[in-house]
Amino acid sequence: MVLAFGDHRLDIERRELWCGANTIDLEPKAFDLLAFLVLHRDRVVTKDDLLQEVWGGRIVSESALTTRINAVRRALGDDGATQRLVRTFTRKGVRFVGEVTELRGPAPDAGDLSGRTPAPDKPSIAVLPFQNMSADPEQEFFADGIAEDVTTSLARYPSLFVTARSSALTYKGRAVDVKAVGRELGVRYVLEGGLRKSGMRIRVTAQLVEAETGRHVWADRYDRDLADIFAMQDEIAQAVTTAIAPAIDQAERQRAMRRPPESLDAWAAYQCGLWHLSNATAAGNEQAEQFLQRTIDLDPTFAGGHSALAWALLTSASQFQRRTLQEVHAPAGLLVHRAVLLDNADVEARSCLSFWLFRSGDGQGALIEAERALAISPNSASAHLVRGAAMLRLGRQEEALAPLEASIRLDPFGPLVMIPRDHVAAALYQLRRYEAAVDAARQLIRIRPDHPPSYRWLAAALGQLGRVEEAKAELERAIAIGPASFDMYVRNRAPFWTAETYAHMLDGLGKAGWREACSDGG
Repeated sequence: MVLAFGDHRLDIERRELWCGANTIDLEPKAFDLLAFLVLHRDRVVTKDDLLQEVWGGRIVSESALTTRINAVRRALGDDGATQRLVRTFTRKGVRFVGEVTELRGPAPDAGDLSGRTPAPDKPSIAVLPFQNMSADPEQEFFADGIAEDVTTSLARYPSLFVTARSSALTYKGRAVDVKAVGRELGVRYVLEGGLRKSGMRIRVTAQLVEAETGRHVWADRYDRDLADIFAMQDEIAQAVTTAIAPAIDQAERQRAMRRPPESLDAWAAYQCGLWHLSNATAAGNEQAEQFLQRTIDLDPTFAGGHSALAWALLTSASQFQRRTLQEVHAPAGLLVHRAVLLDNADVEARSCLSFWLFRSGDGQGALIEAERALAISPNSASAHLVRGAAMLRLGRQEEALAPLEASIRLDPFGPLVMIPRDHVAAALYQLRRYEAAVDAARQLIRIRPDHPPSYRWLAAALGQLGRVEEAKAELERAIAIGPASFDMYVRNRAPFWTAETYAHMLDGLGKAGWREACSDGG
């Protein structure tokens, strides 16, 4: 049994606390205290109860007890002032006042909130963020860049399943147990590493661990001049794939023509831009644009800077409504076409071109580019995402589900995982599978309660099911949480939705109580 409240899941048997897709560390006594409060939420728990049941009858000071209660509140995003979940009753005790749902049955599948993901049939690996072992905090982006490029190199092997970088980044700065990482990401192997830079020399250590057993499969150390950094990354990727042999020793060695920027300053700015982009916030997106523009200014021939900036511009409109879709269309198009010209084997450039074509309403062109991207890297979460989106645009909703689910599976904890999940809800709604659409939308809301589209699809699906009161409540939330998003996608038809898709959405929202006249333009 798992106890669920808000975005949190408490698994008492496994002694795990989750918020969305992330684990929350609690020291043992604080965890015991939380478990006891949740299990006895029907009453006020006295200090004597806690001392007897949590501390085994030992005498504990008032300050020690208060410290543990405060630790529980911090873990739940609560505090002593609001007492939203853990409430103190003067001279009586404390009580857990959150609404709790008991979830019974086997652990959920991939994409659910249990944090357990089934491993694929083929060899699978996660590249964890490399540790910066120097005292210089400026080298954090350098270490992140090493891990990213090793991930990219490994992803080109079609016989390997490689977890997306953004999901692996959720472990940055945390003490991790590779066995837990293997369970959470559904991988057999974990690559760990560290980096120390001194002047123009760099030392990288890497080790490959079998997640289930914790057994070290391979380890090595690399000392190189900075000029040889990309050769070193390829050496690490080559060594890892060899270590997982013989399962992949027949894998085709796809080495895309990858041209690094001439300037290491450009590469550092690029890594900073990717980091801010991965935050998936409007403010982070704006900072990413600045760093990525600097990347291009420093090295106009580096494809990665152009495609990443195009992603940022498109996201600023489609996700954050900081610009209109019309405003970003031309500049993003110039950037992404330039990226493909500079490196036509860059999977992110191809995926971004597909995304731009989809946002332009060209479903067929988007599908062609997505399939070209997947031919370069079968493990690209973004390529699977845009392939699914293109199929939605072409009215192939049933076919769209597989690539969308593959994108989620490859990047289950990524900051932009709400996009494929949102498209899954949309596909299920368009297929008239309204109950499934409700479930998909609600699961997305649990993960990202600030993401407006999930409330729209939930309101429309509930409206179609005749659950009018629920539908009205979700419609109100959709408008309140994202008024600009509601304007862009409901009051006006975005170019990537067909007239039929748009009309079907409006029909459901109308049954949910939406009455305002809507434009069919765009």
